Amino acid sequence: MKIYPIQTHGGETVRDDRELDVARDLALPLRDTLQRPLRDLRISVTDRCNLRCTYCMPREIFDASHTFLPHAELLTFEEIERIARLFIQLGVQKIRLTGGEPLLRRGIEQLVEKLARLNTGEDKPVEVALTTNAVLLARKAQALKEVGLARVTVSLDSLRDDTFRRMSDSDIAVATVLDGIAAAQAAGFEQIKINMVVKRGVNDQDIVPMAEHFRHSGVELRFIEFMDVGSSNGWRMDEVVPAREILARVGAHYPLQAIDPDYAGEVAARWRYADGGGEIGVIAAVTQAFCQECSRARLATDGKLYTCLFATEGQDLRSPLRAGVSDQMLLKLVAGCWGRRADRYSELRPLLTTPPSAKVEMSYIGG
Repeated sequence: MKIYPIQTHGGETVRDDRELDVARDLALPLRDTLQRPLRDLRISVTDRCNLRCTYCMPREIFDASHTFLPHAELLTFEEIERIARLFIQLGVQKIRLTGGEPLLRRGIEQLVEKLARLNTGEDKPVEVALTTNAVLLARKAQALKEVGLARVTVSLDSLRDDTFRRMSDSDIAVATVLDGIAAAQAAGFEQIKINMVVKRGVNDQDIVPMAEHFRHSGVELRFIEFMDVGSSNGWRMDEVVPAREILARVGAHYPLQAIDPDYAGEVAARWRYADGGGEIGVIAAVTQAFCQECSRARLATDGKLYTCLFATEGQDLRSPLRAGVSDQMLLKLVAGCWGRRADRYSELRPLLTTPPSAKVEMSYIGG
């Protein structure tokens, strides 16, 4: 009989495979009401950040009236590991750590090491990635690589200090972020992506300069349409630069060729430079919604499970976890939540007469 050690709130205990054989009780792979599988888990490890990006954590709201979570309300690394292990049993193949800014979470390398040891089956390790603003990446890249982090995505919205500081509402220099990217390359990360949120009238003039900078660099630049995540970023449709316009601007300088997706549910439409200069991606969640292929679940900093980036409510996992419920009960709770999932906000956005009033903030749920 197989024995599975797990961590409970009261200490370590063991449960046998009769309790953990979820395949006997649940139809796998899991599917939601629109027949979408559960493949990706994003875990927010902190709600704090060292920037105040206007589209994510605007200072006038978060520094004036927002209360950040006390440490005791954050999921511990052991709790995150246990939940991740259960999600893997339900079909998750990729885990991405987010925030806030995940590198602010003390000991983040320990969590990466725990997660990188998990297997999805047949001794295939789960893929662990991380999204960061790279302010602290130069000093942490090597250690993260050594403990098993597979991929890094860096948020960078401009190469010009004035624009970058305006969007991040900080005194951080672009050079700090570029140093972090260089450190990740030096550490041996083969897959580094740059996310640029494009906002009309703010940084859209930097679309082509960003493309020029990262061509032939081995780093993939991804342009993201400005989205109405959360309720605090003052989103307006006229500030969205559509994907087709972004591609037209880049393509006017460097001809592009479409590339097939790497896998089902890939959110970025991929394009290569015709001259071999590398690739770019465009995430068009506003103008070309891809809800029908979304396979992502999101675990917020306080242990609530959200099934959509634009959700208004989450399923509490921390309370039952700390009450000592069994893995089987947690598995059924997650499976039930996913099985009821019908989210397709981006597809329905054009039909809404009034937007939802209490969407979860990006800094709380991760990007």
